[in-house]
Amino acid sequence: MVEDENLEVCSEVVGGEDVRKGGFFDCLWTPIYWFKMLANETHWSFVFGVLVVYGISQGLGGAFNRVGTDYYMKDVQKVQPSESQIYQGIISIPWLVKPLWGLLTDVLPILGYRRRPYFIFAGLLGVVSMLLLSFHENLHIAFALLSLTAGSAGAAIADVTIDACVAQNSNTRPSLAADMQSLCALSSSIGALMGFSLSGIFVHLIGPKGVFGLLSIPAGLVFLVGILLDEPFIPNFSYRQVNQKFVDAGKAMWRTLKFPDVWRPCVYMYLSIALSIDIHEGLFYWYTDSKGGPSFSQETVGFIFSIGSIGSLLGALLYQNVLKDHPFRDLLFWIQLLFGLSGMLDLMLVLRLNLKFGIPDYFFIVIDESVSQMIGRLKWMPLLVLSSKLCPPGIEGTFFALLMSIDNVGLLSSQWGGGFLLHLLKVTRTRFDNLWLAILTRNILRVTPLCLLFLIPRGDPNASLLPTEILGAKEEAGTPENENIELVSLVSSVDGK
Repeated sequence: MVEDENLEVCSEVVGGEDVRKGGFFDCLWTPIYWFKMLANETHWSFVFGVLVVYGISQGLGGAFNRVGTDYYMKDVQKVQPSESQIYQGIISIPWLVKPLWGLLTDVLPILGYRRRPYFIFAGLLGVVSMLLLSFHENLHIAFALLSLTAGSAGAAIADVTIDACVAQNSNTRPSLAADMQSLCALSSSIGALMGFSLSGIFVHLIGPKGVFGLLSIPAGLVFLVGILLDEPFIPNFSYRQVNQKFVDAGKAMWRTLKFPDVWRPCVYMYLSIALSIDIHEGLFYWYTDSKGGPSFSQETVGFIFSIGSIGSLLGALLYQNVLKDHPFRDLLFWIQLLFGLSGMLDLMLVLRLNLKFGIPDYFFIVIDESVSQMIGRLKWMPLLVLSSKLCPPGIEGTFFALLMSIDNVGLLSSQWGGGFLLHLLKVTRTRFDNLWLAILTRNILRVTPLCLLFLIPRGDPNASLLPTEILGAKEEAGTPENENIELVSLVSSVDGK
């Protein structure tokens, strides 16, 4: 039984250590034992890679990048909020082609390795693009977008490479799928909390261009993951087979997508994200406006976002400890409903209703941001777990990247839809008369995915969701060991089953 194996693993991790009773002591040591259990079940380099990619690169670095880019577009490039919203969508385009990065890591090893070269390339790409933005004076918007997009590509390549390992482990250890997604989410949330807490201060001290220079450090750590990753060497790889492997992987993905149990959740994931249009840039310009808005400083904006990260962290903890065993459909119903209702806090803020109740802007927006981020994380977590369970064996990296790219197409649709709405309602750098209408429209659209919940399976979230036809076909195919996508520690564990 899987449960019995996990109990044995936990006992091995503790390894005879004295586990004292006591609430505070247990709270202190439980996360450590949890990390040890994950490292023992997978490999320490996998856990290190997750912490670097999700915690430092996407969490800490993503927070610096978000605040730095917002102020870079507003104060350096001086663009309108609707234009900034469109540019943010362009910067995210590398995330739309994640299946390409995943396919490359699955079928095209470089110098005998499937993972390490891609981490190294991603790190180098991030370092070069961030340093260019930092040191170049008066960079044209086109070249600035190109550099930001290159940095985004580096983050996307690193993300899909580590996601392949997460998906692999989710298939070999179904009972740990939620734990691994929780590790990713907790790393990201804690990193974002630290990043947002410091980002506003650094933007104030060294400006957005100086912040871009600092972002070369997380990219350098991604490079380090590529150096340290423990991965089996593949000798005498036949590159003549690459074309055939691309074709085979494409056929396997198409064959998997044709099953209703797979394509129906994909449709829901796209529509639930795309319909929740993003008007962040309009709200950001209003936050920092000296006439129509509260006129928050850089430090205040960073601190507000950091409080939002606490909400995101609480959402990840709530899912891990309370909600991870609930059926996907029931959980998503309540979360989607709360997601729509939470948007009303933005409406109250823009209409200044909080002041009529005697609640200061700063205090109210802190509550707004933390609630929104917590519900957003709760909405995202079950979708990630669901995605990891839909990946067929052998092409985990590629298929998980395909599912994530579907989500990212939804995010792009959401960003461009929000930019179009801001432009349509004539929300500019100095005019915010119709911002309340944009918020109200967004809130209404947020609850429309409730009509699509029939696309989500009702089954046990801890069970395998792949159709037996896919699993049976894979077993009959008997994929050679050297074509599996796994770290050294996983090879022995899989073979031992």
